[in-house]
Amino acid sequence: MCLCSKITHVTPGPGGKAMWVSFNLDGQEFMALNGGPQFKFTEATSFFVSCGDQEEIDRFWNGLSAGGKEGQCGWLKDKYGFSWQIVPTALSELLGKDTSGKVMQAMLKMKKIEIEGLKKAADRG
Repeated sequence: MCLCSKITHVTPGPGGKAMWVSFNLDGQEFMALNGGPQFKFTEATSFFVSCGDQEEIDRFWNGLSAGGKEGQCGWLKDKYGFSWQIVPTALSELLGKDTSGKVMQAMLKMKKIEIEGLKKAADRG
């Protein structure tokens, strides 16, 4: 699987800084506005990345957390301070089982989500 991304357009603003930036992430078009220093990133806005396996989780986690900050339960902030959630597709299935409490407890102890750890918690249920 190829995560293809590119910046498609930049509109310059005051002082040579970008005012508008259009970009594409794996076929999905986005636009960002530079609102100035009075507007800060918060966890209220984040990208949710659903991953099929641990290799994909590791790739996104390692790439996006580089220069940023790791959070709990699959959350991280990239080097720009933007929040991301890196979550396995298996999570909803594991949380839907009778052992969901054990799975949730295991996840609360994780930063990067480890699928095998969640499965072991479900099996111990």
